[in-house]
Amino acid sequence: MQATSYTYDPDTRRGSVLLDDGTPVEFDAAAFDAGGLRLLRPGQRVRIETEGEGESLRITLVTLQTL
Repeated sequence: MQATSYTYDPDTRRGSVLLDDGTPVEFDAAAFDAGGLRLLRPGQRVRIETEGEGESLRITLVTLQTL
């Protein structure tokens, strides 16, 4: 799934993305670390992997979207 980086805190490695429908979803340090990223800037397109649905939707991986 694709999303847009919305917030990111380099100290905690936590942040949030906006899904294409505008829904914000938070990610934790484990999801950020799983993607192998070193930094994330607001507005970057990212690829995410999730589990669960609705209120229990959880991001398990955040990485840069490449063409």
